[in-house]
Amino acid sequence: MSTDAAIPPAKPEAASKPLGMRKNGKKWQLPQKAFRPTTGFTSFETKQKSRAARAQMKAKEKEMKDEKEEERQRRITALREKRAKKEERERYEKMAEKMHRKRVERLKRKEKRNKLLNS
Repeated sequence: MSTDAAIPPAKPEAASKPLGMRKNGKKWQLPQKAFRPTTGFTSFETKQKSRAARAQMKAKEKEMKDEKEEERQRRITALREKRAKKEERERYEKMAEKMHRKRVERLKRKEKRNKLLNS
């Protein structure tokens, strides 16, 4: 009991006590603190470090985006090639229905030679 009497009770925070009516009448807004322009200043070294970190992060993001785009383009080209092969196969099948098998094979070889010469 004697130890309890030696410790004074904790005082409530100053912010918890009512401030009364504000002079400008805007009681719904929080009270403003004094404007101190030098509080937000950071040193040049700190700014340089943050800029370097940001540049490094942007470079990494760009690299990741480029990899993603390359993968996308690779899939697109693979799909285009697959469709072209399918279309060509269907065309040859259609020709085989009308013509003799050996003639279709000759035309295939001829078209492949032309493709190699043109490309």
